[in-house]
Amino acid sequence: MVVVHGVTVTPGVVVSRFPLPSSSARSLTIGFNGNSSVSLFLKKHPLSRKIFAGNQSAEFDAIAASEKVLVPDNLDDDDDATLVTDELQGSRSLSEDSQRMEENGVVRTEGYSNERVVKEKEAKPRIVPPPGDGKRIYEIDPMLRSYSDHLDYRYKQYRRLREEIDKYEGGLEAFSRGYEKLGFLRSDAGITYREWAPGAKAASLIGDFNNWNPNADIMTRNEFGVWEIFLPNNTDGSPAIPHGSRVKIRMDTPSGIKDSIPAWIKFSVQAPGEIPFNGIYYDPPEEEKYVFKHPQPKRPESLRIYEAHVGMSSTEPMINTYANFRDDVLPRIKKLGYNAVQIMAIQEHSYYASFGYHVTNFFAPSSRCGTPEELKSLIDRAHELGLLVLMDIVHSHASKNTLDGLNMFDGTDAHYFHSGPRGYHWMWDSRLFNYGSWEVLRYLLSNARWWLEEYKFDGFRFDGVTSMMYTHHGLSVGFTGNYTEYFGLETDVDAVNYLMLVNDMIHGLYPEAVTVGEDVSGMPTFCIPVQDGGVGFDYRLHMAIADKWIEILKLRDEDWKMGDIIYTLTNRRWSEKCISYAESHDQALVGDKTIAFWLMDKDMYDFMALDRPATPLIDRGIALHKMIRLITMGLGGEGYLNFMGNEFGHPEWIDFPRGEQRLSDGSVIPGNNNSYDKCRRRFDLGDADYLRYRGLQEFDQAMQHLEEKYGFMTSKHQFISRQDEGDRVIVFERGDLVFVFNFHWTSSYFDYRIGCSKPGKYKIALDSDDPLFGGFSRLDRKAEYFTFDGSHDGRPCSFMVYAPCRTAVVYALANRDD
Repeated sequence: MVVVHGVTVTPGVVVSRFPLPSSSARSLTIGFNGNSSVSLFLKKHPLSRKIFAGNQSAEFDAIAASEKVLVPDNLDDDDDATLVTDELQGSRSLSEDSQRMEENGVVRTEGYSNERVVKEKEAKPRIVPPPGDGKRIYEIDPMLRSYSDHLDYRYKQYRRLREEIDKYEGGLEAFSRGYEKLGFLRSDAGITYREWAPGAKAASLIGDFNNWNPNADIMTRNEFGVWEIFLPNNTDGSPAIPHGSRVKIRMDTPSGIKDSIPAWIKFSVQAPGEIPFNGIYYDPPEEEKYVFKHPQPKRPESLRIYEAHVGMSSTEPMINTYANFRDDVLPRIKKLGYNAVQIMAIQEHSYYASFGYHVTNFFAPSSRCGTPEELKSLIDRAHELGLLVLMDIVHSHASKNTLDGLNMFDGTDAHYFHSGPRGYHWMWDSRLFNYGSWEVLRYLLSNARWWLEEYKFDGFRFDGVTSMMYTHHGLSVGFTGNYTEYFGLETDVDAVNYLMLVNDMIHGLYPEAVTVGEDVSGMPTFCIPVQDGGVGFDYRLHMAIADKWIEILKLRDEDWKMGDIIYTLTNRRWSEKCISYAESHDQALVGDKTIAFWLMDKDMYDFMALDRPATPLIDRGIALHKMIRLITMGLGGEGYLNFMGNEFGHPEWIDFPRGEQRLSDGSVIPGNNNSYDKCRRRFDLGDADYLRYRGLQEFDQAMQHLEEKYGFMTSKHQFISRQDEGDRVIVFERGDLVFVFNFHWTSSYFDYRIGCSKPGKYKIALDSDDPLFGGFSRLDRKAEYFTFDGSHDGRPCSFMVYAPCRTAVVYALANRDD
């Protein structure tokens, strides 16, 4: 016997639930801490929200209760785990009511429509193709043969994992549906709740529904450390746990009594005046569930990504909502010419200033911005506009919070994470997952699938992948491109195998989905399919480009090297696609500077109005801002990314609201009085026709539409015909276009001969000096340029142009529009 919160309980014994009033007899007001009453109104106001309770509909997903469940954690190569089914352990872990309804095939998962899912399964069976031989990487890059021992071992381990998942879980497709086995599962007869917590000695489910009584709903444990309880419906047929009420699991752990938000919780809310979040049982009535109306767009040939943060997307100093972003920001993104929006900070995170990277509740969308249904509405609207919606997903680490996160969930240091120093990221102050754990694999794979399945995201940008792939996490390591840096003892093969699994799962079940990995190391095989021996991402973020621009912007114009720019932009692996960007959210954070601020500094505050003369710093900054972005898109990769607001040179940095912090050594880190003033986006500046920001925004829009029209980022033809350090000129071809950049600060060139591959008549397709873009109109947009024969700069044809200083001009064959 053990004592849980002052109440004596006996582990392993099912205790009858206290009789409770029906949900209709309970107050819709949600109480906190068992005494105060606070309404959580789910409206646009970010701090006051109410989750309405109501009767549950009878239509839910049917899942087979006899499917395989859990295998021992950290299964070794030679272990022969015994297959365990619900039938074998049912007498210990399931109530008779639960068994009966599962046998009748009426168990359903939270928030699903049975009719919809059945139709989808009838339309196309979900199967992840079996692994290949993993050898094609040696054909793509023969240099990899010298590291075949490591690469073959990596692939052998991957194949072993796939085989064991097939054997014990019924395949990767079933294994990645852990949310149908763990967490809260709704059925016609009641609610089943399961939680993996092997370190706990006793557990009970507590919440508003049972007045937080730890003796009311005692859970039972199976041999794999899974705790379970079934709560039958109330006498009136309403669910035992009302929709919108708070829930926690109370555990007697090696670290003492602990109340935790369920690891698979689908929604959590921070009450006004409180710091830890509260887990919410989220299962709205059918009439309140959002129904998707629009099909998901097909994957475009080239990705033009608009990186956005919903909370800071308002022009006002406030936390913006999913609904406002849907109505106000999505049409802006579409008009600008982007074809994908990448949304940050979706997974719930208790610390707003973490930018969403210290995740506490992995299956819950951030409640600061609204409800799950409102997020679904946002995604559906994006699909209506033809925009892909990518999620910035965090599987590289987790918040170290113990009250509302996964850290020490079952009272042990090594539950979801590595124990000791290996499980702690000293720079990020967060916990690191143990990718060699069977249940961690189930959790993370299911998490990725949950967002694709339930919310219809079109793919992911995986954060912090470099940290995952190496035991040194890329800290204080300068990657030079030497292959020994990638394939040695410092590579975390378990983590790489997880990345292979999640990419295989995503691409096997959702062929149109996109995966982008944030990797600064340049890991070879990163963007090669898993079947060929690669890690399986579609794109790598070309992170070196942004760093290079910051390095260059610290130099005088006279010290810019054309060859240095070209080398950085084109230094990527053949056949492995990259997303390029001149700057992202990282450069916009307080303590750093955006490109616009590096270029124009404080002059941006006083000289961006058109009714007063610009300063030389402003003229230089506007010209180079446009050139930097265009050459990054033109040469940097097969996709392009921009962080919201940077398209028009947003003048402010990002500073999340924060208070003063006193450290243990007595020092003080000043706050900003919890102000939201610098945690917003001033879109009104880009729209104002009396400000110079408008010209930068117009140029970015023209740049996106140029790529949409010509598709130059994905063209197989790319040729750099000139990099002149004296003239400061770069000329290159991408697809059928010819790009001419003159970075010289004073010299303009008349009758400047440039090479091209195709003869004919050329015209100007984009001119950064156009007055619409804040330029000086030194070129005639109607001029025609005729080629003449004769080799020049290694090209069979050439034509003469005028190249004004600090301009970028794109030329296209005139017959393209004929």
